[in-house]
Amino acid sequence: MVVLPVHNTKILYTIQPSKIIALGLNYLDHVKESVSAQFTQVQPEVPTEPVLFAKTPNVLIGPGDPIMVPAILSRYRFEPPRIDYEAELAFIVKNKCRNIPPSEAYDNIYGFTCMNDVSQRNIQSSDKSGWFRGKSFDTFGPVGPQVVLMKDIGDPQNLEIRCRLNGAVVQSGNTRDMIFPIKELFSFITHNFTLYPGDLVLTGTPSGVGPIRAGDVVEVEIEKIGILRNPVKAETP
Repeated sequence: MVVLPVHNTKILYTIQPSKIIALGLNYLDHVKESVSAQFTQVQPEVPTEPVLFAKTPNVLIGPGDPIMVPAILSRYRFEPPRIDYEAELAFIVKNKCRNIPPSEAYDNIYGFTCMNDVSQRNIQSSDKSGWFRGKSFDTFGPVGPQVVLMKDIGDPQNLEIRCRLNGAVVQSGNTRDMIFPIKELFSFITHNFTLYPGDLVLTGTPSGVGPIRAGDVVEVEIEKIGILRNPVKAETP
């Protein structure tokens, strides 16, 4: 659970989703880098439908909270161990939704925020069950710094998105470059699962993902939303 201010209001919004649905491989340059880094076994081409996966709500932390390097990683002795940042635009579902056409998607979005889809790559690429564990360690879902309502965001399909690591820009893109735009993504999800008010959906990350370590500071910045800043710390066993 994370409490965030709602832009241009006195409302405090509690992010407490029943589920978090994330989208993998939604920017072509990221598809190419993911294949070359062996994060996925798909071919370096445009997916034919959205690649969905889940993150569990225990990942959620707010602005300024630390991303924790899990102590359990020490038992594996990965060479090298790799936890990555992923800057993403996230949206919050407004209404209970099932089988929604793309034309009605925006009517069912409450608002938007920044999110960091933190990922443990060694486990993500080796677990037989898939991406579940590598995406859902505690603190692997920073969100914030505020919620911008659908009516105030303008065109969510034309927002600059950046990530900085220790002050240096490491990701830079625009939401217009999504392979599956928000309306199409929303509709596809609701044809597979019922969405409920407060559910959180991540829309994918541009190219430039890379590793973080204890002592780093990660910033996700999205136009009209602001800067989500989180330090990285090591969990004490």
